[in-house]
Amino acid sequence: MNATEPHILTIFGASGDLTKRKLIPALFKLYQQKHLPEQFYILGIGRTENTDDNFRKKMAGWIDKQDEFPQQKQDFLKLLFYEPLDTGNPDAYIKQKNRLDELRAQSDIPENYIYYLATPPVLYEKVAQGLAIAGINKDEADKSWKRIIIEKPFGVDYESAKNLNKRLLCYFAEDQIYRIDHYLGKETVQNVLVTRFANGIFEPLWNRNYIHHVEITSAEDLGVEERGGYYDNAGALRDMVQNHLLQLVGLIAMEPPILAESTAIRNETMKVFQSLRPIKEEEVSKYVIRGQYTSCKVKGEKVPGYRDEEGVAKDSRTETYVALKFFIDNWRWSGIPFYIRSGKRLPTKVTEIVIHFKKSPHHIFSHQYEQMNTQNQLVIRVQPDEGLLIKFGMKEPGVGFKVKTANMDVHYSDFSKGRISEAYERLLLDCMQGDSTLYIRGDAVEEAWKFVQPILNAWKNQPDIPVYGYPAGTWGPEHADSLIEEPDLTWRYPCKNLSNDGEYCEL
Repeated sequence: MNATEPHILTIFGASGDLTKRKLIPALFKLYQQKHLPEQFYILGIGRTENTDDNFRKKMAGWIDKQDEFPQQKQDFLKLLFYEPLDTGNPDAYIKQKNRLDELRAQSDIPENYIYYLATPPVLYEKVAQGLAIAGINKDEADKSWKRIIIEKPFGVDYESAKNLNKRLLCYFAEDQIYRIDHYLGKETVQNVLVTRFANGIFEPLWNRNYIHHVEITSAEDLGVEERGGYYDNAGALRDMVQNHLLQLVGLIAMEPPILAESTAIRNETMKVFQSLRPIKEEEVSKYVIRGQYTSCKVKGEKVPGYRDEEGVAKDSRTETYVALKFFIDNWRWSGIPFYIRSGKRLPTKVTEIVIHFKKSPHHIFSHQYEQMNTQNQLVIRVQPDEGLLIKFGMKEPGVGFKVKTANMDVHYSDFSKGRISEAYERLLLDCMQGDSTLYIRGDAVEEAWKFVQPILNAWKNQPDIPVYGYPAGTWGPEHADSLIEEPDLTWRYPCKNLSNDGEYCEL
C-alpha cells in the first residue's frame, strides 16, 4: 500500500446525513487501521452556525458505538474542526482559505487538500467556483495537490451531465475530479476483475462463444421510506441503472487492461459504454419494462403502495422497478443479451451478477425426453452475502445418469481475517493516495447518460407506454419475464416471494 501524504480533508455539508452516517465513521476506521497520515485534519463546512467542540460532540455519537477504544475515539475527534460558511456565496470561500492556512500552520502540512462535496448537486458548481476564487483549487507542481470528490447524481440527463462536466472543468482538471460511486468500493465488485483476469479457467470462456446471457439484479426490500420527494423526481432508471448497474456492466464486459491501474482500467470500461447498442425511442416498450409497487401484505404486515408514500404524487408514473434488455456491439459480446433489473419493495435486499453459460451442444443425459443438461451459472454476489457461487451438473448416486445441479459456494468473509472494509473506507483512502481507478471519469458518465436518454425521452413523449403495478413483496411486474424470450428461461430468483397477494395490474 502506498503511503498517504499529509493533507486536510474538507467536507462540505458537514451537518448532513452522509457525513455522520458514512464519512466520519469511515474516516475513524481508517484512523484505527493507521491508514491516515500523522499530519491530517478534517474540516467540516456547513451553513449552520457551530463550533469545533459542538461538531466533535455531534460526530462522536456516530463513531465506534461499541466504545471499545475510548482513547482512540478521543484522539480522532481532536482532528475534527468546523467552519460555518455560506456555501452558496462564491466570495465567502476566502474564509475557508484562512482557516485552512491556520490548520496547516499547526502541523506544518503542505497545501494538499481534498474537498468532499456532500451537498445537494445544485451547489457543485458554486463550491468549485468559490474554491477557485479563493485560489485553493490548483495543483502546484511538485509542491501540493488539490482533489475534489463529487457524489452522484452527476446530472439528471445527458445534457445536464455534459453541462456539469463542462462547468467543473472550468475550475478543476479532470485528474483532480473524483466522481464517487459507492458500489465500486464494494470488495466483491473489485473482485470481479480478479475473478476474470487472475484465473485461467474463467477468462477463456468470457465471450459470446460460451456465455448465453448476463443478468444483473439489484433488489431492495424497502420502499422509498422518507425519500419520496426526491425519488419521485428520479426513479429507478436514474437512481440505480444509469450509474451503479451500468458501472457493473463495464467491469463485467471490459477487455483485459494492460495494467491494473486507473487509466488502463477506465479506458476499457469506457469502450464498453461506447459499444452499448442504443435503444431507439420507438423500441423502448420492447426492451424496457417499468413498474411501480402497490399496497400489499408482506410478512403479515400491510405496506403502503408507492403513491401512498409521503412526498409522492397521487398520479405519479415514476418507476420503482425497471428491467432492461440490451446488447453490446463488439467482437467479444456480439449477439449476447444483457439483462438488468432494479426495484424497490422486492422480496429481499440483494445485488448479484449472474453469468449464464451455454448448454452443452449435445444432450446425452436424458430420461423419457426430459432434458437433463444443466445450464451452468457463475453467480457473483455483491451484497449482502458477498462471494461466488458456481452452479454445475453432477450425477446423482444410483443407477443411471440422473443429473442434479450442485453448488460450489465461496464466501468472501472466509478469506478475511478481520472485518471487510466498507465501500467509503476504500474510496476515501484511494482518493487520499491519488488512485482514481474506482472513480468514474467524466466521459464515462456522459456515455452512460447517452445510453439511457432515449428511454427517458420515450417515457416523457409516449404516455401510452405502461407503468405496470406489482404487489409489494413480489419480484416486480410479470411482464418483465417477456424480456427473456426463450420459453425455458427466466430471471434468477435469489429467494421465494414473501407475498403474492393482489393482482398484477397496469397503472
